[in-house]
Amino acid sequence: MTWPNRGMVHRPAVMGTHGMVSSAHYLASVAGLKMLQQGGHAVDAAVAIAAALNVAEPYMSGMAGCGYMMVWDVSEKKMRALDYIGPAPAAAAPEIFADEADMGHGPKSGLVPSNLAGWLTAHAEYGRLDLATVFGPAIEYAAGGIPISVKNNYFYRAALNGGHLTEETRAVFMKGGVPPTSGTIIKQPLLAMTFQDVVDGGLESFYRGALAKRIVSALTERGGILTAEDLADYRPSWTEPISTVYRGYTIQCPPPPCSGFQYLQTFNLLEPYDLATSGHNTARTLHIMMEAMKLSVADRIAFTALPEIPTAALISREYADGRRALIDPNKAALSQGERFTGPAPVGSILPGEPNRSLKECTTHFDVIDGDGNGVSVTQSLGDGFGSGVMIGDTGMMLNNFNYWFDYHADSPNVIAPRKKIEMCMAPTAITRGDELFMVIGTPGSFGILETTPTMISNIIDHGFSIQAAIEAPRFRTYEGTTVEIEARVPKSVRDELIMLGHTPRVIDDFSYLVGGGHGVMVDPESGALIGGADPRRDGYALGW
Repeated sequence: MTWPNRGMVHRPAVMGTHGMVSSAHYLASVAGLKMLQQGGHAVDAAVAIAAALNVAEPYMSGMAGCGYMMVWDVSEKKMRALDYIGPAPAAAAPEIFADEADMGHGPKSGLVPSNLAGWLTAHAEYGRLDLATVFGPAIEYAAGGIPISVKNNYFYRAALNGGHLTEETRAVFMKGGVPPTSGTIIKQPLLAMTFQDVVDGGLESFYRGALAKRIVSALTERGGILTAEDLADYRPSWTEPISTVYRGYTIQCPPPPCSGFQYLQTFNLLEPYDLATSGHNTARTLHIMMEAMKLSVADRIAFTALPEIPTAALISREYADGRRALIDPNKAALSQGERFTGPAPVGSILPGEPNRSLKECTTHFDVIDGDGNGVSVTQSLGDGFGSGVMIGDTGMMLNNFNYWFDYHADSPNVIAPRKKIEMCMAPTAITRGDELFMVIGTPGSFGILETTPTMISNIIDHGFSIQAAIEAPRFRTYEGTTVEIEARVPKSVRDELIMLGHTPRVIDDFSYLVGGGHGVMVDPESGALIGGADPRRDGYALGW
């Protein structure tokens, strides 16, 4: 039999046989689909989507952002991870920042821009189409303009209210100092010209040539710390994914300092529990998942940014067996929260000892082509419009990921020159045997690491369609016993969670606070491609 595709949906799971894309904006999905229809590799489609999202979601991601890509090479039956998270600039150190706010926005707040390097590195390895074709839709969108959607308007307003957008940025996106209403057409001619510079000059121009000089000059004039050497020395890196096996499925993500090991550990903790029998989104199931996630969060905070991360131990079955004993089936434990803020409160879950046994604007998209190659990408600018700084006349927004370092000197994640950051973005790819089963992921800051296993569990444990798995109500744990939970989870279930000691904080029916998941799966019997996209964003899956 084919996949049961259970679960309630408000839009259909999209199906096809020749190729499938899913991204956070319909025009970006169109761009990716065009590449597949012209015979492009999944990576061609992914780069076209990434560039188009730079136009359609300029507050979420762009060339001067950072990201990760998982690539399934069907010819070699091999998964690869591409890390294109730039390091901190060589001049970055706590003493050059006035305070945490200075790290968070402005010209000093960015890591070395690395998204473009990632896109072109992957394209050089796998691309079949030329750069003019791949960047064509983004150039057309930027030069001709695209309409602002209702959800675009929401994020534009939130970014403007943040108070960090420079005059140059507001001049492009906020004419008259007000967010554009839905239906307004925004043109980005400077960005279109920069895309064309990339088509003509590639990596060399951006990182060592004329475009690099313009980037450094523009940021230096505004008080930035990025140098020509920071750009020239940067290289993305192909790495071996890390993985765990959950109910016969191999779940893979990039290795540390990517924080994806948190959800691998969560799956190891959940393995003995029969979640199918306890039921989807029942109080029993939610409680067990929340408690497992709190344990994984504590370990991620403690270990991800260490110079030597005990990865193998952290995602081992033996380690999970020991940690699982801390889960009380009848009582919620206290959590120290999502990131390091100082000493943990008394009574909080603390990290284990694995060596005994050995604010947010992000996007995610996925592609599987007709040959069976797959790509899963998560990338970001950090905050809304990143640092708020447009890089001179390039039309690009600088990321603000220095904020994701800690300012506290005693944190393992404290900012330092050329340091790699602990990164919560964590795209996922899943295989069964030597076949690709699914590429999936989500934005959502540290919530990524809880939303991702929730979506996957909906599919593997409950037989949901990928669309139903993405739409289903979600939650996110915070400090103490607080848990944000979408209002679609019945009050009776929320009341039971209160009896177990949780403190639910009800959020919207479909809230961006718990991410915006996208994914493509392969029906294990028929080979049909099935796409899902999140109504919490402007997401659409397209295939044929």
